[in-house]
Amino acid sequence: MTETTLEPVELLVCTTCKMGRAIEDDALRPGNLLYEAMLKEDLPAHVTVRPTQCFTNCQGGCNIMMRGGNRYAYVYGNLDPETQVEIVTDGVTRYYNAADGFVPWRERPEHFRKNCVARIPPLNLPEDAAK
Repeated sequence: MTETTLEPVELLVCTTCKMGRAIEDDALRPGNLLYEAMLKEDLPAHVTVRPTQCFTNCQGGCNIMMRGGNRYAYVYGNLDPETQVEIVTDGVTRYYNAADGFVPWRERPEHFRKNCVARIPPLNLPEDAAK
């Protein structure tokens, strides 16, 4: 049996997120805590965790984006770096294993079902994608 190689995936974590809290400019922000926690997780080999700046969903807790290849990209919010790291790990693993990025709704972590900020089409959107 041959193994299918899936395209690499990036997990972008907003490191500027303050989760709506008053935090000193030089203090460690919740978004940075989530990023640091994700670096320690056991993710599929071809998932890269990258820091990024604001997704402009600041009232929605910590935010992440999953993207890769010709997949749809997803932005999820309302994540807590202290209690939901495993949810992100589960979600990005499922996303990586879906070659087109479409994880069936019922198979997504419950938090992802209720906290999707955006689904963004791939740059190479097929002509018949809206049909």
